[in-house]
Amino acid sequence: MWEEFSRVMGVREGAGGDSADFTVTELNNVDSNKVYLGELSARALNKTKGIHDTKNPFPAPIQTARELFTDLHDRNCVHVEFNVEGSGLTYQHGDHVGIWPSNPDIEVARLLCALGLYDKRDTVIGIESLDPALAKVPFPVPTTYATVLRHYIDISTVAGRQILNILARFSPNPVAASELSKIGSDKEYYSLVVGKPCLKLGEVLQLVTGDDISGVPSTSTVTPWNIPFDVIVSAVPRLQARYYSISSSPKIHPQSIHVTCVVLKYQSESSPKTNAKWVFGVGSNYLLDLRMATHGEKAPPMVANGDAKPASVSNPTYAIAGPRNAYAVDSIYKAPIHVRRSTFRLPTNPKIPILMVGPGTGVAPFRGFVQERVALARKALEKNGPDALETWGQFLLYYGCRAENEDFLYKRTQGQIRLTHCVFSIWPRKPDGSKIYVQDLMWEDRENIAKIVGEQKEV
Repeated sequence: MWEEFSRVMGVREGAGGDSADFTVTELNNVDSNKVYLGELSARALNKTKGIHDTKNPFPAPIQTARELFTDLHDRNCVHVEFNVEGSGLTYQHGDHVGIWPSNPDIEVARLLCALGLYDKRDTVIGIESLDPALAKVPFPVPTTYATVLRHYIDISTVAGRQILNILARFSPNPVAASELSKIGSDKEYYSLVVGKPCLKLGEVLQLVTGDDISGVPSTSTVTPWNIPFDVIVSAVPRLQARYYSISSSPKIHPQSIHVTCVVLKYQSESSPKTNAKWVFGVGSNYLLDLRMATHGEKAPPMVANGDAKPASVSNPTYAIAGPRNAYAVDSIYKAPIHVRRSTFRLPTNPKIPILMVGPGTGVAPFRGFVQERVALARKALEKNGPDALETWGQFLLYYGCRAENEDFLYKRTQGQIRLTHCVFSIWPRKPDGSKIYVQDLMWEDRENIAKIVGEQKEV
């Protein structure tokens, strides 16, 4: 329908985004203390006290960060505990924590080179809205080119078709212009060349100019474009917080927030233009980099991102020291976080049975639920004696993993669960080696589940 509409009306898809919403000006003689280098708010820059929320995240010290998987050949799962003492942050079991990552070093360098700004990366810039009623500057200013690309806009997602269509007119040569125009105007071609191989903006700009996207980017390997920075700021969305279920309860851990996170790393599809490559989730790999730093580990040097096996492909690195190195003090690392409320809660009446299904890291919020129930059970036993839990409803958790000796998360938690009249079911494999799934566990316990649902009427 849109193709016919465009033909009849003479309009071009995405043309509304050709005009920038902002103007970017390079500034001189700016007080360095007033330049934002990744701070997310004026209170963070000026170190003034205030409420910590989405507009002013709390730089939480990492008190514990450890690996949960025992087989690290191709997977990681990190457990991180953030110290929130004195921050004013509170939470309940089932809430989410928002973690504000930065873009990986390699993508920042890639786009700085592609925009011809690598040598000017620390130049201070001001940004103003052409029409404040329609578009406000999406991040604090004054700042620098590098800071915008590292902390404020999302250059790590798959490049959008509309922005590629816009950028075609800034191509450094006719061949690149033709290729980028085709990508931006043809949905199927875009999916084949950009979508399936999961190419980011900097990678697409390299690809259409014939650069090798598998190596480490530099000014000698990346063809520069002449794209106005105001177009980039207008077209690329703001880098957002990544949300994770809190895997702890404030009744046991009132001064810390726990996160359980599988590190996202997978191989994309290949395309006629590129080989399959490794794709890394921004938030989870940011947490992995923090985990490694807290233990004095470093990611191996970046290698060609082609058909290499997982163990030989370096995880991306991040500027985890933060703006002005404020997130790395005395070997203690911090990360900006805030809490988002949720309605995902245990019922207040302990007599109501609880049925929980948590395969893999889906068990994360239920770890918080278990801790909540443990705390309530201990209190009830202290107050009412050994029979206090007799009328409590069943507390059932069905959990599956690949192998008990590889990714059985929080194995030590079983002892706590038994304190709360909970059944903890985990069987990663049958005796003959075939797989067992969570639904198999539930099928084996179907009579009990049917009784709970049919007779209790509440779950």
